[in-house]
Amino acid sequence: MDKFHELNFGVDGDSITMGEQWSYHVFKQLEMKTHHNVAVGSAVWYKRTERCGDRTVTTQDYSAADFAGISGGWEPTDDADEMQMRMNNCAVVHVQKFLTEVKSGEFPAPDIFAFAMGTNDAEYFFSDADKALIGKSLDGNENVDLFTSAGAMRWCIQTIRENFPECRVFVMTPLQTATREHNEKTLKLIEIMRKICQGLSVQIIDCYSGCGITEMFENEGGEGRYLRDGLHPKENGQALEGAFAAKEIRNNYF
Repeated sequence: MDKFHELNFGVDGDSITMGEQWSYHVFKQLEMKTHHNVAVGSAVWYKRTERCGDRTVTTQDYSAADFAGISGGWEPTDDADEMQMRMNNCAVVHVQKFLTEVKSGEFPAPDIFAFAMGTNDAEYFFSDADKALIGKSLDGNENVDLFTSAGAMRWCIQTIRENFPECRVFVMTPLQTATREHNEKTLKLIEIMRKICQGLSVQIIDCYSGCGITEMFENEGGEGRYLRDGLHPKENGQALEGAFAAKEIRNNYF
């Protein structure tokens, strides 16, 4: 593990990643130097616009003078201010926040960065990966639609690579859940993820197929072998996913 002692680990994701879950296991197992995690529960890859009461709220950039903050809320609300913070809860804004925190000196530049996003993405927003990969630059590129999963994936991954050229980027696929319909949606998203990762030449870590968490041993809405509610890993599930991710990162880091 010696080569990881001086490496800084950056992470983004949703409720399965926030805090000290699988990524903290990776950090500890590989004995990394730092762990900078900007994951927030309920997050998606893409920007959004929604109507709430008499207001229409759209995802803000983190640098906006009136930036409202980020909320991981998910229960129904009529509070437009809360809804604005929920619309800000996406990988695009998380990456903007991560960059701000690194450039301010609050955290070091990452040597390894892992995305673990997509569990909450709605199929309506998936879009076309091939189109999202058209053109070399992000600036002024109308093909990179940040209001789609494919466009936001490309923007986030490429932005990290452009800002930290020596950083190795890994993209984790979502886990299997207890729900067949959810897993079918996830498999469609994984195909998009594979294309985006291939186009940007970054490593994809197939947690869906390889980490050991499977629909067959989980219960919808209740506790199973590794998931506490059919979706979120228990401590043993977090450790299992972390061990798998640590192995993949260790074996593919160069």
